[in-house]
Amino acid sequence: MDVIKEFKEIVAQYCEVSVEDMTEGMRFREDLGFSSLDFMSLLGELEDTFDVEIEQEEAMHVQTIGDAIEMINSLQEG
Repeated sequence: MDVIKEFKEIVAQYCEVSVEDMTEGMRFREDLGFSSLDFMSLLGELEDTFDVEIEQEEAMHVQTIGDAIEMINSLQEG
């Protein structure tokens, strides 16, 4: 499955924005209404789904859907 599509489907479980309406520029807190707890839960699910380990330092720099997808792609390559 396409990483972007799968990622957006996971994100859609935490917010009221449909997969089709999500853009890579959307911010987790401001645009999608994520709380800190939602974001931490999302990170755990992403680690399990994409078989990556997300360092807290890296996660702090993730603001948008695009940032998160870029991080996952780089972790899968590395």
